[in-house]
Amino acid sequence: MPRGSFFTRLVVLSAAIGLLLASPHGAGSQNRPAARPGGDRPSNGSSVEAVLTHAPDVPPPITRRDPAKVVVHLEVREVTKPISDGVDYTFWTFGGQVPGKFIRVRQGDTVEFHLQNHPENKMPHNIDLHAVTGPGGGATSSFTAPGHESQFTFKALNPGLYVYHCATAPVGMHIANGMYGLILVEPTQGLTPVDREFYVMQGDFYTVGPYREKGAQPFDMQKAIDERATYVVFNGSEGALVGEQALKAKVGERIRMFVGNGGPNLVSSFHLIGEIFDRVYYEGGSRYQENVQTTLIPAGGSAIVEFRVEVPGTYILVDHTIFRTFNKGALGMLKVEGPESKLVYSGKEVDVDYLADKAAPSSAPIATAAVALEKGTLDLKTQIASGELLFKGTCSVCHQPTGQGIPSVFPPLAKSDFLMADKHRSVEIVLKGLNGPVTVNGKTFNSVMPSMSQLRDDEVANILTFVRNSWGNQGEAVTAKEVTDIRSKVKLPPGAAH
Repeated sequence: MPRGSFFTRLVVLSAAIGLLLASPHGAGSQNRPAARPGGDRPSNGSSVEAVLTHAPDVPPPITRRDPAKVVVHLEVREVTKPISDGVDYTFWTFGGQVPGKFIRVRQGDTVEFHLQNHPENKMPHNIDLHAVTGPGGGATSSFTAPGHESQFTFKALNPGLYVYHCATAPVGMHIANGMYGLILVEPTQGLTPVDREFYVMQGDFYTVGPYREKGAQPFDMQKAIDERATYVVFNGSEGALVGEQALKAKVGERIRMFVGNGGPNLVSSFHLIGEIFDRVYYEGGSRYQENVQTTLIPAGGSAIVEFRVEVPGTYILVDHTIFRTFNKGALGMLKVEGPESKLVYSGKEVDVDYLADKAAPSSAPIATAAVALEKGTLDLKTQIASGELLFKGTCSVCHQPTGQGIPSVFPPLAKSDFLMADKHRSVEIVLKGLNGPVTVNGKTFNSVMPSMSQLRDDEVANILTFVRNSWGNQGEAVTAKEVTDIRSKVKLPPGAAH
């Protein structure tokens, strides 16, 4: 099918869905249930400007007892920002960041919503708030061209944590570019007090280039249709909740996380390594489950998780569809400070080897080497710095951080006669893996090394260059071109990444 025909049909289909949502008969007629408690109480006439916050911050709890008229101003911005170190992406945003700003209102409030589309934007946008009872969730009333503002009003009838997103055709593309956020409708009695609240939202992104390929990366429509995500991240970028940007708390505090999943395609298996959720308000509703390890959050859905932190350390937020964590970016951190409790946990925080380059304060050396390679200025020092960080994330668990290996199991890389004897062979082993006995420094090892062909050619080159110039080894650098040439000639094993 011609490409133009495909996009024409996609736009027509999306427009048809929009017309269906706008029709009062589109979803069928159903009897409305009895009035929600407090939902139909009249406002007392007061008007307040909504406090909106960027993730991971959350607006303060609502303390007023009566419903009010709440005015929300939300601006759409199309901005180019890093999605990973050295990788730029043009996001379409509610408020300038992904996810969009957190909105907090009370059940029974009348919300006057103003959607502004910045004049420098290129696309029209609208907003569908899942908290709205009405056609399109507000989308049919908020279609806004660049340089314009739309206004509509709705009553916050149902308490809960709701996703909002753009619903302009093609809808999936707008959401895939980051156009989603959360709106909390507090129940009339409010929420139970906690010590800290955080806003976390997962999203899947689809770029033309593969994971961590440097430079500006455009959106890939076919990957999105095929649901082949390049990145799966928290709060709009890889590393948004890592290092200095990690969430922070103290021992003994009760934590509440408002967790959303913008999608557009993938379901999240949200898990916090080292903690058990005391309560999970599943799907953002009013009922909760207790003592939960992992909770499913559908695309376009949410959950509220609550827990108390008993011991200090670094707790890891992941999508437990675990390849998304270590190969697509879905990893964050909650760093807890305070006194230890040996009765609860004996100690030894595992952070460096397990999380590797994900736990590093910055993966800047990797990006620096990639940029230098592109410019033709890559030197040995820069290559080694990048390779050292990549080694921690790829090789150090088996071969150990100092290259000593594990006796009788994994061979050493330090002062390795086998490694240093043949540079070409070492590249092949990284790409193809190695299965069976091998003799290193006079000792035989019989184990399995899986193919690491998912690494880019420059990453393979940098890792091997680091290894060949560390722990008593001294050898020439491996170049990305050498790896590319070898990859083109070797036959990868079944199941290896391509």
